[in-house]
Amino acid sequence: MTTTLITGANKGLGYETARRLIAEGHTVYVGSRDADRGRGAAERLGDGARAVQIDVTDDASVAAAVSTIEAGGGLDVLVNNAGVEARGPDNGVAGAAEVTADLMREVFETNVFGTVRVTHAFLPLLRRSASPVVVNVSSGLASLTHVADPGHPAAAYPGVAYPASKAAVNMVTVQYAKAFPDMRINAVEPGFTKTDLNGNTGTQTVEEGAEIIVRMARLDPDGPSGGYFDVTGPLPW
Repeated sequence: MTTTLITGANKGLGYETARRLIAEGHTVYVGSRDADRGRGAAERLGDGARAVQIDVTDDASVAAAVSTIEAGGGLDVLVNNAGVEARGPDNGVAGAAEVTADLMREVFETNVFGTVRVTHAFLPLLRRSASPVVVNVSSGLASLTHVADPGHPAAAYPGVAYPASKAAVNMVTVQYAKAFPDMRINAVEPGFTKTDLNGNTGTQTVEEGAEIIVRMARLDPDGPSGGYFDVTGPLPW
């Protein structure tokens, strides 16, 4: 039995990833900052789902989640999915003129420090697994190659904090993968998916977006590690 934790799993890509992995036979801990929403999501997902409260910005919350999952038998797969974007005064994406150090810090606290906090806390459990896997949900906006290319759609995105945070996640992914060669640790780009993060303006469904997350969560021990992938294959850094 494969046991998986997905952060930010009470809705959107996290929820769909949980649904798919349960269908593949995983026991999935539905991580949610709000305990009630997490329980509701786990109830909807049915057998194979377990709710766990986890706020990736809070050490005590993460430590409590580790204790819960350790008591439940351990962990094989970690999906770092929780993420936020910086909003300006008009609730639009905060561009270069609007972004402040405080906004950057808020985004990095969840997207980068949260990923490190959760990964670090669960390393002891993952290292006990026979086939440990970590999937860091990144973004196509993390690709310096694409964002710097005037001809690529990513170049039109005005935000600063979110792309910078996801580029940092990519570097964290590479460094962790080198440090733990017995684990499969990768970053993935789900694509521009309709979720609350973008006000449901995305061009694809959560079913389509979850495809690469699910694929990388199910890697065998001989699968790739330290990579950055979308559904079509490796992406340029």
